[in-house]
Amino acid sequence: MIINIENLRLRTTVGIYEWEQKIKQDIVINIEIEFDGTEAIEKDAIEHTVDYKTVTKKIIALVEDTKYNLIERISGDVVKLIMEDEKVQRASVKVDKPGALRFTDSVSVTSTETR
Repeated sequence: MIINIENLRLRTTVGIYEWEQKIKQDIVINIEIEFDGTEAIEKDAIEHTVDYKTVTKKIIALVEDTKYNLIERISGDVVKLIMEDEKVQRASVKVDKPGALRFTDSVSVTSTETR
């Protein structure tokens, strides 16, 4: 089973230039969490799934309270946080930085980990 968290819009300090380290910028995070959903389907109880509300709150706290140089680091940190849940078999995190390059909508990186 796959849980998708789509277009989580956050503001954080990210960038390698001095001016970027002085302001918060928008980023967009898309997450894919794969787990065995058999018991969640059978038992219809939260303890048998990945609690996406709790995961999202942890991601928001992590990203908004940390200063980053690279979106690669954000993606890697978020994947590691998600993988802390033993039920997660695979996680993929895409981080977009809108307006990072002229003439583009966004620049993004994706990190994936598998148990």
